[in-house]
Amino acid sequence: MVTKKSLSALKMAYISLGAVLIALCSWISVPATVPFTLQTFAVLLVCDLLGGRWGLVSVLLYLLLGAVGFPVFSGFSGGLGHLLGMTGGYILGFVLSALVMALMQRLLPRRRVFTLLSMALGLLACYAAGSVWFMRVYTQTKGAISLGAVLSICVVPYLIPDAIKIVLACLISERLRAALHL
Repeated sequence: MVTKKSLSALKMAYISLGAVLIALCSWISVPATVPFTLQTFAVLLVCDLLGGRWGLVSVLLYLLLGAVGFPVFSGFSGGLGHLLGMTGGYILGFVLSALVMALMQRLLPRRRVFTLLSMALGLLACYAAGSVWFMRVYTQTKGAISLGAVLSICVVPYLIPDAIKIVLACLISERLRAALHL
């Protein structure tokens, strides 16, 4: 018999596993100005699989672990300095991704087209937050940079890989949700 207490423990386990999955996927990295990682894939998968609210908690746990110094970010890095650096806005933008996905999951029926749309809009929110942050930190440390330059460095090279991540996260989430009875 599943009690409310055991269900709560199960949910906490899923939240923790979601944070671990995001960390593991951040370590799969190709160095660049903004590293190519599977972090975004994991965030989208976790938020869809657990639902927006619990996915958000999982993302926040991941950020907390990184902020206090656990090496959960790309390149096995961690610490508040990493979050406050030029690319930290993209990591912090995962919170916006989770919020967008949570809102869309609440408003729209669970169908593949809406899942893909919520993931795409969540990723756009992350791009927006990260690009604004990158532009601000870059301007403070190195000098002025245009929005076009930021987008060409930090967004355009990632559009196709991130589109593939969205499709894979959607398909894998569907399979896992069925297998885990979520």
